[in-house]
Amino acid sequence: MRIVITGAASGIGRAVAEQLQRGRLVPGEHRWLLVDRDAANLDTVVGQFGSAARALVADLAEDNIGDRIAEAAREHMDGADAVASNAGIIAAGTLTTMTAADYDRLFAINTRATWLIAKALHPLLRASRGAFVATASISAHEPTPALGAYSASKAAVLMMVRQLAAEWGPDGIRVNSVSPGPTLTPMTAAGYADPKRRAEREASIPLRKLATPEDIANAILFLLSDLAGHVSGIDLLVDGGMSSMLMSATGTGTGQGAR
Repeated sequence: MRIVITGAASGIGRAVAEQLQRGRLVPGEHRWLLVDRDAANLDTVVGQFGSAARALVADLAEDNIGDRIAEAAREHMDGADAVASNAGIIAAGTLTTMTAADYDRLFAINTRATWLIAKALHPLLRASRGAFVATASISAHEPTPALGAYSASKAAVLMMVRQLAAEWGPDGIRVNSVSPGPTLTPMTAAGYADPKRRAEREASIPLRKLATPEDIANAILFLLSDLAGHVSGIDLLVDGGMSSMLMSATGTGTGQGAR
């Protein structure tokens, strides 16, 4: 598999690269184009794969990000079979307090870059009849306090995926997304450093644990693999059952709540 992974220096993106190397879902020989703005950590990851991998240091807010990635994919891999559009940022703030600059950067990286990358790589994926997976979020499905613009940017990704799946299906390209629930990554670790807060969050998840980057990576690789060969236009929630727990907040089953 010739794969492009954004946000590959750490967290979920790094786990996608490493899980692919382990060959559990996608056996065979692989080549990687790994994209991130964190040059030091990106070099560390690339070093695991030798000459099969190439680093591209870039900020996804760049206007030419899609063209840069497509050019590098042609040079290093002579095309692409799969894209894991994973890079994203979080910025706290309600919609009444967030600045326009923070709002614009969230959409530039989380939403606009997903489109630019998809657009630029479309000819390569059409040639290989490949697959594209975007990382969304459980916050794309449910309003998340103090993350108003982040939630909106990820909700836009869900519709973009459905739109791309409809447009690109005749080209033999599958397009899907994965929505992680609470996941322990370098970006979220500080928020879970307090044992009490972590325990409270885990208690809200039926499986009673946070996801690992590998949990999300395995879902992404499944959707990129031939095992999902007839799956397109869907969002796969990987949240330990958290999104199914709405009625637990009503007190139903305790003599309270809706009837």
